[in-house]
Parts: sequence; structure tokens; C-alpha cells
Amino acid sequence: MQENPGPQVPYGAQYPYPPAPPSPPRSWFLPMPSGTRFDHLARNEVARPWRAIVGTLALAALFLIVATVVLSAGAVVAVILGIPAPLDVNTGLFGDPVFGMVVMLLSIAAVLPFVFGLAALVQRRRPGTLSSVAGRLRWTWLATCAGLALLALVAGQTVQVLALAVSGEGYADMFGWVGWERFLPALIVIVLLVPFQAAAEEYIFRGWFLQAVGAHVRNPVWGILIGAALFASLHGYSWTGLADVFAFGAVMGWLAVRTGGLEAAIALHVMNNMLAFGLSAAAGTLDDALIQSKVVVPWQALVGVVVQFGLYAFGVLYLAKKRSVGTISG
Repeated sequence: MQENPGPQVPYGAQYPYPPAPPSPPRSWFLPMPSGTRFDHLARNEVARPWRAIVGTLALAALFLIVATVVLSAGAVVAVILGIPAPLDVNTGLFGDPVFGMVVMLLSIAAVLPFVFGLAALVQRRRPGTLSSVAGRLRWTWLATCAGLALLALVAGQTVQVLALAVSGEGYADMFGWVGWERFLPALIVIVLLVPFQAAAEEYIFRGWFLQAVGAHVRNPVWGILIGAALFASLHGYSWTGLADVFAFGAVMGWLAVRTGGLEAAIALHVMNNMLAFGLSAAAGTLDDALIQSKVVVPWQALVGVVVQFGLYAFGVLYLAKKRSVGTISG
């Protein structure tokens, strides 16, 4: 008589499948869109017009708040150090032009971390996407652009001096020497702070703003021109100086799109400001250079600007193509 084998055991009952592992938490940072231009890097899945508007307004407010805090702190430090006449429009931002330059540069440079923070918090993207289509600052390309910027600046200054000489205008006041004792402290400040000040302005106008507009507008011209106009509006120069600044902003915005990053714009901005402040410090006119209403930009300077920007733009595009610099995100 056959034994009862007992109830049939379902297959797998003794060895159940292990429970599925929990899905990993989703990263706050959304992937960078692939195959897009630099001005479209903010076009992720949460891109909405309100994010661009709120972020831009917040950045403008932070710019004013940071400037106020830094200027107030500078005034306190000036009193402690015995620096005369803070906020004296007759002698400069502060009684000591070097100290005034420190405060002015810091009031702009200190905004840079907030630009990165807004990209992360408002647009949920990695701050590196403000730099280039590679998601980071391309240092080798930046160094290459810096060398080219120096050559373009020398060529532009040479043409400006020649234009002043041909038109019978004097140019001797552009150059001078006050001695190492007065020049060296200013030079140290220029070398240490100007790169951060210039980079902050590029990340604001050619980084954040250009990409905030580009997140919703296909043609980059709107972001380039509006950003250049806003950039020029923050300067208090004469019409020739404002034309120079607007042209700079437009050309740098165009190069940012064409080269896929801010390296070309940062390089020329840093070298230009270092040269401008350096010449003023060497000539002993730094106090006047800090008050933009006192800066006289002759019309002959525009001739040098055309040469400078034209040579630089041509060189940047040529080297970018020769070195296969990425212009589209991977």
C-alpha cells in the first residue's frame, strides 16, 4: 500500500525570493540635458518660467544686500583702522584708495557663492553647469584664453594710443609711476581679488542670466543683448564708456554660446580689469578710477576696442575649433 506523501509543497515556498531592494533616493540635482548649447543648460525637467524670474529677482536682491553688508563692514573697519572719510566722493570710495578698492571688489566677488546656490536650489542643477557644457570650468582652455586676452589687450591699447596721437589728443596721463611703495599694495589686491570680481560678474550676466533666458527662449540673441544692456546699466561711465561695456557684454555672451562656456569671457574680463586697475595704480590715479563718473573714456578708445574685441573673438573661435573645444553638452 503506497504511503501518503503528504500535501504538495509549492515550488519555491521553502526558498522565497528575497525582497526587492529599495530604490535609491533620487538626487536633488537633475541630470544636465545632453546635446544642448551652453545657454540651454538650465532646460531640465523642472524648468519653469517662475524659476527663472524668482531666481533672477533673488539674485538682484542678494547683490544689493551683499554690497550693503560689505560696504557697512568696510566703513566699520575704516573707522577702526583710522582710514579717513569713508564714502567720500571727493577722494574715492574711502580715504585710502587701496582700501576702497578692496571693499569695492569684495562687494562684487562675495556674490559668487550665491549665484551657485541659486542654480542648485531654484533650478535643481549642479553649479558646474553655469561654467560650461562640460559641467565644470575648463582650466586649460581658460589659461589659453587668458594668454590670448593679454595679446588682444596690448594690441587694443597700442591702437588707442596711436589714435590719440593722430588726433592730437594727449595720452601721457594714461601712464605714470608712483613708485613701488605705493604700487605694490595695490598690485597685491588686484592680483588676489580682481579674478573673483570679474568671474562673479560673468557668472551673473553670461552664466545665470543667459541660461535663465535660454531655458525658455531658443534664440540666444535675446539673452545676450538684454544681459549686455543690464551689465552696462550698472556702470556710470560716459556714453563712450557705456558703448564699450555694452559691446563687451554682447561679444562675451556670443563667445560663451559659441565656445560652450564662460572661460573666454572670464579670461578677457580678468585681464582687462587687472590692466585697467594696474595702470591707474601705477599712475597714482586709483582714487579717480574707483569713481566711474570721473573716468573719462575718449572716443578714440572705441577704435582700440574694435581691434581688441575683433582680434580676441577671431582668436578664440580659431583656437576653439583647432583644439576641438566642446560646444554641446555630452
